[in-house]
Amino acid sequence: MRKSTVDEIRARFDGDVERFSNLESGQTAAIDGALCLGLIAEAAARTTPGARHVLDVGCGAGNFTIRLHGKLPFRHATLVDLSLPMLTRACERVGAAGVETEIVQSDLREARFPESSFDIILAAAVLHHLREEQEWEDVFSRFHQWLRPGGSLWIFDLVAHEIPAVETIQSERYADYLRGVGGDDYAKAIFEYVEQEDSPRPLTYQLDLMRHSGFAGIDVLHKNATFAAFGGVRK
Repeated sequence: MRKSTVDEIRARFDGDVERFSNLESGQTAAIDGALCLGLIAEAAARTTPGARHVLDVGCGAGNFTIRLHGKLPFRHATLVDLSLPMLTRACERVGAAGVETEIVQSDLREARFPESSFDIILAAAVLHHLREEQEWEDVFSRFHQWLRPGGSLWIFDLVAHEIPAVETIQSERYADYLRGVGGDDYAKAIFEYVEQEDSPRPLTYQLDLMRHSGFAGIDVLHKNATFAAFGGVRK
C-alpha cells in the first residue's frame, strides 16, 4: 500500500489542531495518552533537573512541553512540527506559560541543530512517520548529538511488535480500546489512517537504536498494547 506523502500528512494535521490541544486527555486515539504525558513530564524533570532548553519534535499543540514546564520551569523551548497551524497553537500555549519559544516548521528528517543544543528532547507521536531504516538510524543519532551530555530523550509513540502473533493480539486490543472511545466507525477510521500514514517500529528495535546511538540509562516508563513511553540519557 502506498504510504501518505509528507505533504498529505501535513494537510491532515493542519485541520486537526483541536484534537491535539487537550492537556487533560492527551491524544484520545492513543492508549494511556494522559498517563504517559504525566509520566514523561515527571521522568524528564527528575532525570534532567537543571534543564534550561527543551526541544519538542512533532510538538503538535504543545501538550508535552506545557506539562513538562509544570514540573520543571525551564526558560526556552524549540518547537518543531510539519504543521504551521499546530506550531501557531503550540507557540501561543507554551508562551502563555512563560516560556521563550522558537518555532521550526520542518519534517523531522530535515531538521538540523548544532551539537549539544538541548537539555531535554521530547518526541511524542512523531517517529512512527519515519519510513526506511536509515531514517530511523539518522534521527536517533541526531537526537544524541543535539543533547548536551547528561541530557535526556523521552518518546511516546505507536509501536509495532516483532512476533506476528503478538502484533495481532495487541492490534486487537487497540481496536477494542478505540471502539470503547468512539464506536466501530471511529476504530475503522483510525486503523485506516494508521495503515495509510504510519510505519511504526517495535519498542525493542528503538531501544537498540538508542543504545547504538550512545544513550545510557535507557528505560521503559509504560507500555500498553500498541503504545509505549520510554527514554534515555546522553552519556
